[in-house]
Amino acid sequence: KVVINNLYKHTAMESSFAVIMLAIDHGRPKLLSLKDANACYIEHRREVVLRRTRFELRKAEERAETLEGYLIALANLDEFIRIVRGSASRDEARVKLLAFEFTRRQVEQIGILIRSEARLTNGRYAFSEQQADEILNLRLYQLTGLEREKINKEYKELLESIKDLRDVLAKEQRVFTIIKKELREIRDKYGSPRLTEIVPDQAEINMEDLIANEGCIISITYGGFIKRTAVSAFRAQRRGGKGVIGMQTREGATEAEEGDFVEHLFTATTHDYLMFFTAAGRAYVEKVYEIPEMGRAAKGRSIANILELKPDEKIAATIRIQSKKSGMGPSAVDQTWDENLHVVFVTQSGIVKKSNLSDYRNVRKGGIIAIQIEEGDRLIDAKLTNGNDEIVLITKDGMSLRFHEEQLRDQGRNTVGVWGIRPEKGDHVVAIAIVDPNAMLLVAGENGIGKRTPFDDYRRQSRGGKGIITMKTGEKTGDVVGALTVRESDEIMLITNKGQMVRTRVKEIRETGRNTMGVKLMDLRNGEKLQAIAPVVSQAAEEEAQTAEAPAEKS
Repeated sequence: KVVINNLYKHTAMESSFAVIMLAIDHGRPKLLSLKDANACYIEHRREVVLRRTRFELRKAEERAETLEGYLIALANLDEFIRIVRGSASRDEARVKLLAFEFTRRQVEQIGILIRSEARLTNGRYAFSEQQADEILNLRLYQLTGLEREKINKEYKELLESIKDLRDVLAKEQRVFTIIKKELREIRDKYGSPRLTEIVPDQAEINMEDLIANEGCIISITYGGFIKRTAVSAFRAQRRGGKGVIGMQTREGATEAEEGDFVEHLFTATTHDYLMFFTAAGRAYVEKVYEIPEMGRAAKGRSIANILELKPDEKIAATIRIQSKKSGMGPSAVDQTWDENLHVVFVTQSGIVKKSNLSDYRNVRKGGIIAIQIEEGDRLIDAKLTNGNDEIVLITKDGMSLRFHEEQLRDQGRNTVGVWGIRPEKGDHVVAIAIVDPNAMLLVAGENGIGKRTPFDDYRRQSRGGKGIITMKTGEKTGDVVGALTVRESDEIMLITNKGQMVRTRVKEIRETGRNTMGVKLMDLRNGEKLQAIAPVVSQAAEEEAQTAEAPAEKS
């Protein structure tokens, strides 16, 4: 599809032809749309049908008037012949014929239909000038040779025709029926098989049409560098492995300054949206394909060159929003910003806030305020929820609190939020996880120790409390650095503060109770510390998803 779209865009495989839609409409120049042009043509055909019908009706009534004169003459043939023969001139005969008058009953007995009361004068049917002229235009042998049956038949047919023509003029639907019938006749007579194909969307090809919708990994460093890399660039390794270089990080400017490291890493597809939230609580939105694609070991590009960040702004959370559309072409409806979805924010101090996803439908390039952050606090993370999710907040010292998001009401963007958990002095929130009954909570410490625990081990509490223990922290584990909702078939990425990454299968991490330390997740050397953990879609799952999303080929 991408190759075909490129051929359409860059070759003569698809050509466009300009049509001047400027026309004179009711005496004035007007630029018409296709719908307007159709409406004008239909109105023109309507006027043609009406004018033709009025003309045919007038002719039919004139002919009926003549035939009525013939029928009267045949009924009084001897008298008419006597008048014609006994008159000295045509004018004298005409005057005598015009003097003829008949009662309604007399003309109806002859077979004449009074089509209008205006035809009667004082209730009597008088011979008209047209009828007199038509009689006098006949020679005597023609007058005597008139065939009553033939005239009667033609007269009755004319009456039916007059009735039908009047019905057309009285009913608009009859007019449109005639228009459609005549257009079909033209089509049947002159139509030829279509050489081109009518498809739902032939709009201008945009950038997205030229980009394959492929899986990728987005990585963001502490120093503010971002890139996207193909999922296939990373291979799965066994738990406890040494890993591969995932990004070339900067060297410290001084001995005291640590090198740059990967801080955020997650999967997406190129047509999705990325929502960026800064530690200061501002929101930015970009398409995934606008993020530069680079190799696994490349450093990436500064986010400041992609987003219009304010001075000293730092990305704290990123959410992938799956692109959804119904329909095709210009009439397609964007259903990405679903009003049934929400964004839940959590700050370092334990403040949480819920906003509706639709509030971020039109984020300007310079960003907007997503949550008000109080002085001394900062945004830790943000999650997408469906309105019926349960949330777990995890702190540095291994405490956690589980509550239902119903305890949070939707708030406007420029608001502070409410207490989610109240950490002890010196403690702070490090992660937020969404409860999945078919999954577990994975918690990791900075010394490379981690564990999986069923969500059932975490009882539901009211927000704003101190929480319960989720991991026994100490010298062996170090502080908790992150937590994820994981399934046994998932894979995760472990990231150190020196840019080292290990991709590990979740099923290789032992399941333990809530109030325990866990097992070794990766080898750490030379003072290295585990900095973050992130979910990764497996290659098999990615291929399955791509196969499911691929459109069926035409046979």
